[in-house]
Formats: sequence, C-alpha cells, structure tokens
Amino acid sequence: MAQRVITILSSDISGEEIQDGEGETVSFALDGTSYEIDLTKKEADALRASLETYVKAARKASVRGTSSRRGGSAGSGSGRSPEELTHVRTWAKENGYEVSERGRIKKEVLDAFDAAQ
Repeated sequence: MAQRVITILSSDISGEEIQDGEGETVSFALDGTSYEIDLTKKEADALRASLETYVKAARKASVRGTSSRRGGSAGSGSGRSPEELTHVRTWAKENGYEVSERGRIKKEVLDAFDAAQ
C-alpha cells in the first residue's frame, strides 16, 4: 500500500492557503533570535520592503552558535507537545473555530485557547 502525504502551506499572517509557487518560508533574525514565517509572495515582498532601509544600513554578521536541525525531529513551532495540540484542536472545534486535523494552528486560535484556560 502506498501512502501519500500532502502538505498545505498557509500564511502565518492572513491564514490564507498558499498555492504551489505562490509563497515561501522567510527566515530572518532579530536580537539574536532566528525566525521563520510562511508568507504569500505579496506578504514576503512587503516584509522585505519594510526592512529595506535597515538592511541597506546594516552590516552582515556571521551566524554563530546555531545548531542544525538535520537528523532531529521537527518541532511543532508553537512549543507545545503533540498531546496539547490535539487538546487545542478539540477545544477549538467545540468553540466554533475552524482547524485542520494536521498542520499549523493559527495564532488567534492558540491565543483564544490560552485565554480560556
């Protein structure tokens, strides 16, 4: 039996589903912390445009003290365990939020869950 896995990328800003070739994961760092965010092309362009003045004035720094995630399992991104994310999904569905069985849970849903606890 063959197994087919489909990954659906959605914008971390708008929640909009991103079609193939219509978005990207953007990496950036600020104050010693590295970030990744999934954006549509339009959102990625807007982020780059908003940072352009600062990037032009800045100097490049080498990356220090980061470890590769290769070989390890990927984290949830929210810092929550798989069990807690299952609980969040159940709560969200019971409270009228639309959430998928797998993938990211929107920040607004996580915030609402935290506020209700």
